[in-house]
Amino acid sequence: MKLISWNIDSLNAALTSDSDRALLSREVLKTLADYDADVIAIQETKLPHKGPSKKHLEILGGFFPDYELNWRSSVEPARKGYAGTMFLYKKSLDPKISHPEIGAPSTMDLEGRIITLEFEDFYLTQVYTPNAGDGLRRLDERQVWDKRYADYLESLDKKKYVLATGDYNVAHREIDLANPDSNRNSPGFTMEEREGFTNLLERGFTDTFRHIHGDVEGVYSWWAQRARTSKINNSGWRIDYWLVSDRLADRVKKSEMIDSGPRQDHTPILMEIDL
Repeated sequence: MKLISWNIDSLNAALTSDSDRALLSREVLKTLADYDADVIAIQETKLPHKGPSKKHLEILGGFFPDYELNWRSSVEPARKGYAGTMFLYKKSLDPKISHPEIGAPSTMDLEGRIITLEFEDFYLTQVYTPNAGDGLRRLDERQVWDKRYADYLESLDKKKYVLATGDYNVAHREIDLANPDSNRNSPGFTMEEREGFTNLLERGFTDTFRHIHGDVEGVYSWWAQRARTSKINNSGWRIDYWLVSDRLADRVKKSEMIDSGPRQDHTPILMEIDL
């Protein structure tokens, strides 16, 4: 099974804008179409609460004509046009789809952050984990989220195998970002967030990239847009993951980044697994 995950940072902008960045985003979408994956998970869609428009659906259908889609958007009282997730999956597949709420604090359960596909033998779930925010203003809530999300994945794992992906908004280890010393109190690299991710893995899950590649350094999935040379200098972070139930780890054949060319921000991640 071939699976892709990507934080697109606004599906609307990627599909309908004429900006240079949107053109680069559409080039990435063309690349993903060429991979012919079974399922594509997309985070940070930033769509309105009613979901994709007719125009969005027509454009997506042009890129991915053989796919069904399911979306989840942020709804009031959460912020409009914020967060959001989407699955594209081959029409030959017939998953049961759920939009779980995990008892997260504040409006986090209303921000469209999790979609789960249930198949006969496994769950495939994606997440857009809340960012701790500027000044770590949301760090306390983020810690509650991490605990509740780990509980949720563990509950799935007790029933069937789990494949979990998304933007987890944390660089787990020092080798997961280019400049750990200067980012120890930055969102995504606090001890609290790193410990939250450790706790998640200890519930019975494997970071497939590390499983395949060991302690390789200098491989990242995100480069800051605000720093124009971040990607050129490879000053990045690895904050996007494919996780699997520990008992599936040896079935993973590939776990790697997909080249997104000069486009900064997130790059798509690929996993191939023998199920």
